[in-house]
Amino acid sequence: MKLFVKPFAEITIKSRPVRRQFILQLGRNIRNVLKDLDPAIRTSGEWDNIDVTSSLTAPDAQQQLIERLRTVPGVAHFYQVLDFELPDSMQAIADHCAEHYAPLLRDKNFAVRCKRVGKHEFTSMDVEREVGSLLRQQCGAAGIQLSKPQVEVRMEIRHQRLLVEFNRQEGIGGYPLGSIEQALVLMSGGFDSTVAAYQLMRRGLLTHFCFFNLGGRAHELGVMEVAHYLWEKFGRSHRVLFVSVPFEEVLADILGNVDNSQMGVVLKRQMLRAAEKIADGLQIDTLATGEAISQVSSQTLTNLAVIDKATDKLVLRPLVAAHKQDIIDTAEAIGTADFAKHMPEYCGVISVNPTTKAKLGRIRREEESLSAQLLEQAVARARFITVDRLLEELSEDVQVEMVDKALSGQVVVDIRHPDEAEDHPLELNGVEQIQLPFYAVNSKFKELDSNRQYLLYCDKGVMSRLHCHHLLHEGHANVRVYRP
Repeated sequence: MKLFVKPFAEITIKSRPVRRQFILQLGRNIRNVLKDLDPAIRTSGEWDNIDVTSSLTAPDAQQQLIERLRTVPGVAHFYQVLDFELPDSMQAIADHCAEHYAPLLRDKNFAVRCKRVGKHEFTSMDVEREVGSLLRQQCGAAGIQLSKPQVEVRMEIRHQRLLVEFNRQEGIGGYPLGSIEQALVLMSGGFDSTVAAYQLMRRGLLTHFCFFNLGGRAHELGVMEVAHYLWEKFGRSHRVLFVSVPFEEVLADILGNVDNSQMGVVLKRQMLRAAEKIADGLQIDTLATGEAISQVSSQTLTNLAVIDKATDKLVLRPLVAAHKQDIIDTAEAIGTADFAKHMPEYCGVISVNPTTKAKLGRIRREEESLSAQLLEQAVARARFITVDRLLEELSEDVQVEMVDKALSGQVVVDIRHPDEAEDHPLELNGVEQIQLPFYAVNSKFKELDSNRQYLLYCDKGVMSRLHCHHLLHEGHANVRVYRP
């Protein structure tokens, strides 16, 4: 299978050295993303396109490769292509086009679109006119229609090669991941922070994740899962870090020593201070959050200005002028909305009358009573895990009971993502099974019949072990892991 990848349009207007650098980075990223599916994957091209050649022949495997390529930052769109040596006649060109397009043209109006690179005795319009006429005659088409045709027959003649293009797929655009600087994103796992992280990844920033744990293990696990999802879908070309900072004692310090109305702003400032120290250790100059203007009380322009003065780092806010519904719509499109809807919340700071016009002098006086040592300790105890190994490492030390057979009366709970469960359904004879995606397990398990025995199932056994361990910790004794 051969694919013809077109980069994001903004890349093509860069200077020649920058454009070449971006294209080379995109080629490396594509190879990194696809090499576990096809170790023999090859890419070529370093100017206005990238050719991707795969040895995969199974339709399911080819489709999986295509789905991955659609979410690689920097890809505007791509085609499958049939690659031929350029024939010496228009009839032969039409015959090659008919190999794919003949069944699609019958009783349809169509147009031929041709691009050329190199010197030839004919023009692109000559090819479109003559090949179009031949295809109309031999494929039973209804006619040729240049404006809004039902079918477009696309080809590119590149020097002495003929590329017949089909199965166009849209990418997500943006810049290739790793072509811009790095950023440390403060992640809560909700709609805003996940969309902000995606926007930065799509813009080419190498994005690391930083979570401030205010005391909820379920919340930490949920954020780890959505960070892993974002990396696996959009950023797997690079290894990045997930940093979990134990912030319970810092929060308790704020609750005990800061005026109620100022707590929200002070907490955000303490998070930025901690994030700055972590970023310094990683040699990262930029922080990012999912804040939007006036979405909550701490996000007024006045409060954001006061919060920013806690750090000398650049603080990016990709969603600063976005409406909440637009953010939710983006989360739905990229697949993080279900995580956000079921994300366990830990409301550590609830101000009765939170300030919307914080004064820097007042905030600094409130902070004088806080312990700098507690903040230093939180940073020192932060855990750094590469996202590609995040869930596997977490599950290695988890001790839960696993069974290889499901008995009558037990219920197998398929916790895989709905798309995965639909593509590869779990087939069990005589055993009841239900679907409860992993991102909903924490919130929905308590609604199940407590008198039944439940076996959690996922393909690799990683998610099932993690969630089984958490449910047991929460007091649910009727759960084990199913590993057939």
